[in-house]
Amino acid sequence: MRRCVLSLVAITAASLLAAPASLQEREVTGSSPYDVVENWMTPFAAAGYAWGSHPGVFAESPDRIFVIQRGEFRLPDPVPPGFAGFVGSIGLNALRPGDARVWRNCIFVVDGDGNMIEAWTQWDHLWEGSNGPHKIRINPHDPERRVWVVNETGHAIYVFSNDGSELLMTLGEPGVSGDDETHFAGPQDVAFFADGSIFVADGLDNSRIVKFDAEGNFLKTWGEKGSGRGQFDGVHAVATDSVGNIYVADRNNDRIQVFNETTRSPWYHPSISPIGTWPDFQFPNDIIVTGYDVWVADNMPPRIVKLDTNGNRLFTYDVAGDGPGQFSELHQFSVDSDGNLYAADNIKGRTLKFVPKAGASSMQLIAAPNPPLQ
Repeated sequence: MRRCVLSLVAITAASLLAAPASLQEREVTGSSPYDVVENWMTPFAAAGYAWGSHPGVFAESPDRIFVIQRGEFRLPDPVPPGFAGFVGSIGLNALRPGDARVWRNCIFVVDGDGNMIEAWTQWDHLWEGSNGPHKIRINPHDPERRVWVVNETGHAIYVFSNDGSELLMTLGEPGVSGDDETHFAGPQDVAFFADGSIFVADGLDNSRIVKFDAEGNFLKTWGEKGSGRGQFDGVHAVATDSVGNIYVADRNNDRIQVFNETTRSPWYHPSISPIGTWPDFQFPNDIIVTGYDVWVADNMPPRIVKLDTNGNRLFTYDVAGDGPGQFSELHQFSVDSDGNLYAADNIKGRTLKFVPKAGASSMQLIAAPNPPLQ
């Protein structure tokens, strides 16, 4: 009897790790179902400057879109021909500012037309001595709609009031790395459960997931450096769904791993082991989960991949290039309640807005957030 039970467990695990061939054949590779809104965001930097690297964007609503940038970029003098408001338009890499960076307008908010309506300059000092903000989130279940900003090389996560007037909480010790209950080393992202639980992707150095309760008290951690099941090499994104699954972009291992705290493996330690491993990505940066759909921003080359929650690939389209609506690196993306898509380019130094094409299939569009932000 024991042998039969173990065989059944092994078969079940194998079915989670490998999707049926018939479902894999459903994947469609096509063109983008969105139109880019050209020249959407109005430049606002002072004369002689442009946006720096744009690592993150989060659409709270169609008329309040948060953008983070790694300071502003001092332009060459004279400015080369072809400058279109962002440094990538003249062949510069926004991730490599050298001594041309100033810590200014690191967190700002634009309306649906791309006009800046808020500049949180009171917090610019937080990024000095680091590489700047890395990702930005709002917990969709949070009635206070607090704003979470990850400081990767500052080893901390800051939680602001929705209007930016207060710094309400800090996870980690700013400027100090570590791998214990109160320190991070290169945190990358944050995600939430409906009960307020917090999951931190920690990250490039520690290669682990850290869980806190809604008040920021440490609960548990799992993961270690490696390429085996439940191990990580560059935890760059974390996302959750409504049934308790935790999706992790294991970037340097070119895969997504899926976990569920209620699932226990009889042969694997630690206690939380992956219920699914989705291979064949190339540098996955970000994850959006809406309903039964999982969307991944993959990056070598930049493309957007749709899967179901069993890991079956359903739709892929490329976004690589230098033209309108194309990316050098798609670092974070977000969708508002009207179905508009926003995406931040880490290297070109800009954030783009997309609207669904007329007649586009709903199966190829990223659904509005679930539950929606009100």
